[in-house]
Amino acid sequence: MKYIFNKFFSHSKNLSSLELSLKKIKEKTNIEKIFNSINKQSETSEVRYVGGCIRQILNDENVYDIDLATNLRPTQVCELLKNNKIKYYETGIEHGTITALIDNNKFEITSLRKDVDTDGRHAKIEYSKNWLDDASRRDFTINSIYSDINGNIFDPFNGKKDLENGEVKFIGNVEKRIKEDYLRILRYVRFFLNYSKKNHNEDVKKIIKQNLDGFAKISSDRLLDEFQKLAKSKNFLKIAKDDFCFEIIQLVFPQFKNLNILKKLNNYAKRNIDYLDFVFLLSLIILDGSDNVDYFIYKFNISKKDQKRLLFLNRFFSKKTNGETFSYINLNKILYFEGRESLLDLLNFQIFRSKKIEQKLIESINIFKDREPPIMPLKASTLIEKYNIPEGKDLGLKLKKIETKWADNNFAISEKDVLKLINS
Repeated sequence: MKYIFNKFFSHSKNLSSLELSLKKIKEKTNIEKIFNSINKQSETSEVRYVGGCIRQILNDENVYDIDLATNLRPTQVCELLKNNKIKYYETGIEHGTITALIDNNKFEITSLRKDVDTDGRHAKIEYSKNWLDDASRRDFTINSIYSDINGNIFDPFNGKKDLENGEVKFIGNVEKRIKEDYLRILRYVRFFLNYSKKNHNEDVKKIIKQNLDGFAKISSDRLLDEFQKLAKSKNFLKIAKDDFCFEIIQLVFPQFKNLNILKKLNNYAKRNIDYLDFVFLLSLIILDGSDNVDYFIYKFNISKKDQKRLLFLNRFFSKKTNGETFSYINLNKILYFEGRESLLDLLNFQIFRSKKIEQKLIESINIFKDREPPIMPLKASTLIEKYNIPEGKDLGLKLKKIETKWADNNFAISEKDVLKLINS
């Protein structure tokens, strides 16, 4: 994932880490145009950084997305952006969010809100001019930290201190926060694994378990999207050592029948899991030798391309493998018939599920990762023109026989073999 800027390793005597980071953002993204457009609109209008980007800066992480909050309404924000020739999209305007675009950098600008009513999935909101109202409706203290463009922070729930102490705290009443949006349970898991230096609070654990039935209200798309954020987070593999977080994921996602594989990864897998994509990770935790993949595809909305990858691996590993399965010749055939991505998937899958690190398979990845599939030397037009075979079903059958012989012979075929197959 592309990030806005790298984490800082040096600090000025005169500027704090936060100030330095925000200065870097300003220089790299030209975000100052947004701040000037809103802050200069009137004496009371204001925009601030909020949430994830401030949390990431304070924790010396890479910043991926920049969210902003303003005390202006969405229509006012749109008008100001338009007047200042800043491109924007109204994709989230029903939730009070406008996406501004400057030099290919996207910034979500959300108007201050307070919740009027919630049902565990959606919230009926009311716009506010009060920054505390907006902070009070957020999930965790570490996500309710605001900053102006110069690094002056507004932190009404001491989120900065909690971040420094490694404490993941809900804002206000825990059960109320969860019942406002049950996805906050998964967000708790993600933030706990990434930021906590403490044990789980027993009361929080109890309340979370008591509210797991609320996930019945959440769409499968939102569930999988939230799990993807967890899976791609820095400390995801800590879940293998955290019994409570592990149990919650098992209960929320019963389709992850092979989740225990995360507790058995070899050292190569642990080092390289961050470099492989989300669909591959899904393959590791749902392939279990049953029809679980079919059920997962039925339950969750994933692209046809991703479905194909999962189904290929499921078919491949439902059969017994032997010494020839991962031979150079057979891998080359898989490259031709299934494509490079499928080949690399099965090599990685075999490596990741093995107790011992199979160096031969790692070498195969290096051999095939940039290799183009072989190209069939004969086409239907060649058989028609050179061998006088008329168009029709017989042409297709002969071409298939030639292709099979060519592939079985390590992608080489003689003229004699071609004639023999044509005349058979």
